[in-house]
Amino acid sequence: MNATSEHLERFYSVIPAGGIGSRLWPLSRADAPKFLHDLTGSGQTLLRDTWDRLVPLSGEQRVMVVTGRAHRAAVERQLPELTDPNVVLESEPKDSSAAIGLAAAILLRREPDVIIGSFAADHVIKDKRGFRRSVIEAAAVAEAGYIATIGITPAEPAIGFGYIHCRGSLDVSGAPSALLVDSFVEKPDLETAQGYLASGNYLWNAGMFISRADVLLEQLGQSKPELLAGLNELADAWDTPRRGAVVDKVWPGLEKIAIDYTVAEPAAKAGRLAVIPGAFDWDDVGDFASIGKLHSGGRKKDLAILGENARVLADSSSGVVISQTGRLISLIGVTDIVVVDTADALLVTTTANAQRVKSVVDALKLSGRNDVL
Repeated sequence: MNATSEHLERFYSVIPAGGIGSRLWPLSRADAPKFLHDLTGSGQTLLRDTWDRLVPLSGEQRVMVVTGRAHRAAVERQLPELTDPNVVLESEPKDSSAAIGLAAAILLRREPDVIIGSFAADHVIKDKRGFRRSVIEAAAVAEAGYIATIGITPAEPAIGFGYIHCRGSLDVSGAPSALLVDSFVEKPDLETAQGYLASGNYLWNAGMFISRADVLLEQLGQSKPELLAGLNELADAWDTPRRGAVVDKVWPGLEKIAIDYTVAEPAAKAGRLAVIPGAFDWDDVGDFASIGKLHSGGRKKDLAILGENARVLADSSSGVVISQTGRLISLIGVTDIVVVDTADALLVTTTANAQRVKSVVDALKLSGRNDVL
């Protein structure tokens, strides 16, 4: 992979922009998912931050965004440089295998030797140089025929992330830090996570995948041949007048499953998955505790306040307050609190229970309260 020029040769960035971020309810909703929010104080959305991070790698004309039909207008407002052929719209959410697989299949037909890199629209990475170095190594590994991922060196025994278990170095030119992946591990309990951190053989799974498009689709087809057949049918029609009819026919029947299960885990078992340990900062902003850390530098005694018109009076309090209403919020003697105030819903919890917010969303779905989802 030639990285002497600004852009990587044959490289295409893919941004899956889906999901509602249910652990960030009521801030993140179906019509305003977390990638359309400014959660870092940068003055722009997470999606725009992601675009700005990827354009130096692939160029503006080589970034594809996969998103829902309902979000097209908002995505295009955020990314006015995004070209129409690089907007892939899902008629309904089908998880990452369909989203990334369809992008790979479309790009393979346009460019048979293309290398794609898939990067979520809602992650926070401030060290762009460190990120670029890792992607360059991952692209070199992909060129050698492996499927690559970028794992994050753990900073703490986090229980909110999946982990990657590594097993030895991989000898690939241009990728000196590449390791073979032994297995993926689901989110552990605290004691297990502490053991992972102490061993030094585990990385956080950040969900970044870099691969030749043909290699990724081959692996997907070995695991889920029916899913690949559907994606190929869609891709064959994508750049033709038949697209709409074929999408309406094929998309609803696609299996809804994450790419970890259809590509990453089977590739690891087959010895085809490599990982680049990323030493750069990274956060998937998975819950309100993460937002608090981003804005307080990890200092628990601080109170993070977000919202253009937020009005907060605090005495001996810490945690995070997010306000969209301008209503006065007063906190007295409460620690590690989370307050999210929106026009039609109020959330109050603690940073220790931030991961449990998803259960509220599940309960609202069961009760039919879709008006606040």
